[in-house]
Amino acid sequence: MMRNVLSAIGGVEVYGIISICLFFLVFIGALVWTAIQKKDFCKTMSALPLHDGEVPVAQKGETPNE
Repeated sequence: MMRNVLSAIGGVEVYGIISICLFFLVFIGALVWTAIQKKDFCKTMSALPLHDGEVPVAQKGETPNE
């Protein structure tokens, strides 16, 4: 039944192509965003769940959760 409904819609194959392209654009964007993050920011964000209400400041050469 679903095949009959989808075949009645003209140009339905374009939606599949658009959705795959959109997925890959978001995935590549997330990879680029992750790659350009600074180490200090990543260390601070990774230590946030370990501290109650205070934001740790990482000193050079040490991790904030030591």
